[in-house]
Amino acid sequence: MAATLPDFSLPATGDSDFTLAAHRGHPVVLYFYPKDSTPGCTTEAQQFRDLYPEFQALGAVVAGVSRDSVKSHENFKTKQNLPFPLISDKEESLCQQFGVIKLKKMYGKEVRGIERSTFVIDAGGVLQREWRGVKVPGHAQEVLDFVKTL
Repeated sequence: MAATLPDFSLPATGDSDFTLAAHRGHPVVLYFYPKDSTPGCTTEAQQFRDLYPEFQALGAVVAGVSRDSVKSHENFKTKQNLPFPLISDKEESLCQQFGVIKLKKMYGKEVRGIERSTFVIDAGGVLQREWRGVKVPGHAQEVLDFVKTL
């Protein structure tokens, strides 16, 4: 668990790439979610948005990750007024690295999708905590409470 995570760089909102190494020296909260503008994902994004000033006060970086395109992310970000970047992982490279792609049942069919998961990486680039199969209510607050302990 104490291993430094490999760097990654993926396209993100704001016409930029999100690179893990660029955030060394700050805790990083990566939350993986299934799809832009769906009810659970919208609620989760809003909760991270509403607590964002508190994450910022701790020097923490928050970023959402899904397989949606940057264009889809830009629309979602604008609509929800999100102050943090959304990372587009169309090739699922980051999803594979964190092992968040699962077979899920949807309308009785098995589909591959992102299992809602959150990872906290410390200022040195070491994974400190992970949540898998996240239930949205209260989750962002739980993550914030953990970041306060770093």
